[in-house]
Amino acid sequence: MVSIPAQWLPHWETGYLRTACLTVLVAVAVQLVFRFLRALLWKRYIQKVLAPFPGQPAHWLFGHMREVRPDETGFTIVPQWAAKFKFAFPLWIGPFRVVLSLVHPDYIKEIVNSPEPKDRVSYAWLKPWIGDGLLVSEGQKWFRNRRLLTPGFHFDVLKPYVKVFSECTNIMLDRWADLAPGTPVEMFHYASAMTLDSLMRCALSVRSDCQRDSDGSPYIRAVYDLTKCVVERGRFPPFHIPLIFHLSPTGFRFRKACKTAHDFSDEVIRKRRAELQQQGCHQNDTANSSEDGGKKRYLDFLDILLQARDEDGKGLSEREIRDEVDTFMFEGHDTTASGVSWILYNLAKHPACQDRCRAEVDAVLQGRAEVKWEDLSKLPYTTMCIKESLRMHSPVPGVTRLTTQPHTFPDGRSIPAGQHMLY
Repeated sequence: MVSIPAQWLPHWETGYLRTACLTVLVAVAVQLVFRFLRALLWKRYIQKVLAPFPGQPAHWLFGHMREVRPDETGFTIVPQWAAKFKFAFPLWIGPFRVVLSLVHPDYIKEIVNSPEPKDRVSYAWLKPWIGDGLLVSEGQKWFRNRRLLTPGFHFDVLKPYVKVFSECTNIMLDRWADLAPGTPVEMFHYASAMTLDSLMRCALSVRSDCQRDSDGSPYIRAVYDLTKCVVERGRFPPFHIPLIFHLSPTGFRFRKACKTAHDFSDEVIRKRRAELQQQGCHQNDTANSSEDGGKKRYLDFLDILLQARDEDGKGLSEREIRDEVDTFMFEGHDTTASGVSWILYNLAKHPACQDRCRAEVDAVLQGRAEVKWEDLSKLPYTTMCIKESLRMHSPVPGVTRLTTQPHTFPDGRSIPAGQHMLY
């Protein structure tokens, strides 16, 4: 056995550490160079693939992100490009990621009518928060959970929610009444608080009072932070790389908010399950939905999840329930707030339509402050205005898919498998 003299040890250890560090650095550098070269080759390939689809010139580093900003300009520029290029155009998100934005209905029909999967890149950013809920799950898991959740959207379940929506809307109107006359209203801020308040009551039977005190609930702050972090990640190409995002302040905020949201959901689920067991309520029996300690008079989303059973008598696991609750909160509050804001904006732009809607509502309510389920079918013109606004300004402005097979469009142009599509 060879022994190293004691006086050599410091020099030997220093030399060994230096060699080890250099080896690691060289390995990392080689890996980065390899990935960069591969990305360059892929970019050259995809530029050839998308050559038949002309589009707006893109910056070599930022792509189109400098034009598609998160403000009024961003809202107007994409429709202008859609009018200019008519069928489809490339949209570059940074130097290496591109989606083909489909504009013409015949192009969109080609993708919608095919069983193409979801774009896993974008949806993967949501997984740490919403897990494997309906929004991101696929295959048999999606079909099973979709079946289990369907009873939660039956008319008999939804009817009592109208009263909740009415109460939450009246709170928002009271807040507007407190503003000085002529004060500009940031519509989305108030609509977002109202929809989140409604969802907390309908999904979890939790009265958060977030409309009057948005900073009072850590969970409410977490939902806002998580939504903001996801948007920031999508708009900043370096954040598409997981390591860079996780080391950034935004990534730290995202993980902290995730923990807060998950802890809250887990606690609410645990308490509700204990309550149901205490009441002797079998999980596949919804008969006791009418009362909860004399306060709750409706079946909420969490009740449905806890009581759901498939053909084999198996229910959702604790993790699956949390994933669906978090998915419901993410998908529900922001999109609904966007839809409400656009509807009110469009009505304000067309006073004649707004006056006709008001007259129709006044005739149905006859002085009542609360809207009832039966009233909804008596508002045909208001319903048409709502649907037209949703058509013009969709709360979900885009859906992404990843092609798994080549597609040829009606005009003869085609795309290969592996292309990200946006429509």
